[in-house]
Amino acid sequence: MVMMKRREVLSWVASPLGGLAAPSLHAQAVDISPPMRRLSQYMAQAAGIPLPADVAEQAKHHVLDTLASMVSGSELEPGLAAKRYAGLHTSLQGASVIGVKGHHAAEQAAMAHGMMAHADETDDSHNRSRTHPGCAVVPAALAVAQTKACDGARFLQSVALGYDVGTRVVMAMGGFDLSYKSSLATHSIGGNFGAAAAAGGVLGLNDQQMRWLLDYSSQQSSGILAWRRDTDHIEKSFVFGGMPARNGVTSALGVHTGWTGVDDIFSGPDHFFQAYAPNANLALLTQELGTRFEIALTDLKKWTVGSPIQGPLDALELIQKRNPFVADQVRSVQVRLAPSVAAVVNDREMPDVCLQHLVAVMLEDRYVSFKAAHDKPRMKDPRTLSHRAKVALISDESLVPLLPVRVAVVDIELTNGQRWSERVSAVRGTPRNPMTRQEVIDKATDLMAPILGRENTRKIVESVYRLEQVTDIRAWSALLHPV
Repeated sequence: MVMMKRREVLSWVASPLGGLAAPSLHAQAVDISPPMRRLSQYMAQAAGIPLPADVAEQAKHHVLDTLASMVSGSELEPGLAAKRYAGLHTSLQGASVIGVKGHHAAEQAAMAHGMMAHADETDDSHNRSRTHPGCAVVPAALAVAQTKACDGARFLQSVALGYDVGTRVVMAMGGFDLSYKSSLATHSIGGNFGAAAAAGGVLGLNDQQMRWLLDYSSQQSSGILAWRRDTDHIEKSFVFGGMPARNGVTSALGVHTGWTGVDDIFSGPDHFFQAYAPNANLALLTQELGTRFEIALTDLKKWTVGSPIQGPLDALELIQKRNPFVADQVRSVQVRLAPSVAAVVNDREMPDVCLQHLVAVMLEDRYVSFKAAHDKPRMKDPRTLSHRAKVALISDESLVPLLPVRVAVVDIELTNGQRWSERVSAVRGTPRNPMTRQEVIDKATDLMAPILGRENTRKIVESVYRLEQVTDIRAWSALLHPV
């Protein structure tokens, strides 16, 4: 049997006679818009079609990175909160949860792992949609895969599908611009649709079922920016990862068990975009679908800190490598970011999202480790505070036209008058400056090994990079539990 390329399938299913699965009589009887028809038909096929080799490599990076985020996050307060909740819902069968005995319903496992994945600001991010896809998509796909005995190839392809769908829905709504003009949480909305698509891919839903899945995803879309007031990161972890992962699994399993719904929730009376984004551009839902894979356009974080701080730390590292100096020699550090970007990390109470604090840590340690980024008591250390006082965060309007690229400019002056400046336009881990496989593995190992042990960590890493040969994702269940 000849394997069709994704773009060939896309072209075929978009035609009036296309589609591998015959549409139901119900589907034929209703008016379905071209964007919905094309999107749903693609969703029904994508999880069964191998990814291009370079995209598959990137997808594996994101799977491993998200698993590592789940493991490290399981020991932080949002992860501990998730484990306490998951412990209330155990069963003899179902999916496993890191650090919790027994089995759990797929929805509960997805929520717990979603919260863990975004507990520590080390998970990936998609800039154009302003979403964190991995923390919702991977936990949802994993939870359903653990209950269905899914093989590694379908799991990987389902994850990639989730990234494509979730990000495109938000980009159609207005993407990056919408996120700064609305009180809606784009991170939650994108994660919700992405998680549902990934879970639906694992289950092998047909095009009609995918349309109903999008309907139930629309009904469950929620999240508002009030999470910014959460100082413990628990609400944020729920909004970004836990809730959308859970909702996505609910949508997929509901439809899989026979739920029916609205055939086209993206058009007709009272449709999704009418409620959430009246000026949405539906053409973006299917733009380059099957040829442009959003998982390959999603950022990985070199530093286990908030996204807006990645560029400044890159800049500081470059300056420090070229010019040997110690923290006590620094008179001042100026960090320039676009105003909307600067606001996210300005003098925050949590160490991993506080720019001034992490710049001080970088000056002292010449690196920001996971441990240092989450050491809250250090925020009161007199020496660190003395260096923090030297740091000025400047909202630079000249960087606004460059958004959604988050350009960072760092200027350092020493007590002897020496000055250095570094401008970072391509953060390490972004598509324009990607991390190597070994860098991804090193980061994942640093996050997982202290909790899972080096041998379990090694086995997980190896299995991720040979996912096409993994016959049953459930083999990960034992590996993901601490030794």
